[in-house]
Amino acid sequence: MRVRAIAVALVASLALLAAGCGKNDQPSTAAWTDDFCSAITTWQSSITSIVTSLQSSGLTKDSLTSAFDDAKSATNDLTSSLGDLGKPDSEAGQQAQDAVEQLSSEITTDIQTIQDAVDNASGVSGYLNAAQVTKDTISKAGSQVSTTIVTLQGVGAQDEFKNAFQDSSSCQKLTGGS
Repeated sequence: MRVRAIAVALVASLALLAAGCGKNDQPSTAAWTDDFCSAITTWQSSITSIVTSLQSSGLTKDSLTSAFDDAKSATNDLTSSLGDLGKPDSEAGQQAQDAVEQLSSEITTDIQTIQDAVDNASGVSGYLNAAQVTKDTISKAGSQVSTTIVTLQGVGAQDEFKNAFQDSSSCQKLTGGS
């Protein structure tokens, strides 16, 4: 009887182990794409809110510094979210991950450009220059996001990522889909 109980426990353990061996920790293309777009949408919304707040509060060293700190925090959240995406479960998963890692790197560089401009701002002309650098860099970051989306829509066989973007409500906010 004891041998039978051990055998049953061993068979059950092996079955659980075998079930876990085939488990894939990579998200589906659709889930990965939706998470990507959600992270971008959240970041864009934060940046828009920060810019609106800066415009309404007036341009001072303190308002620039505060806006920059908020933008840096939102950007850190974005790059963390993008890093957490990992690689989607797709033949083109590595290409997608590489494109997102490149975007994350570009945005990190952008935030450093803004920080340098804010740190070096002095006087009215310095604040205006920092505001212009910030505006131009945010615009550049938007272009980088758009380029990454186009890149992602082009990877994979049978329009896998393109379809995932079209099917995701989070992505439709970014791509203007309905």
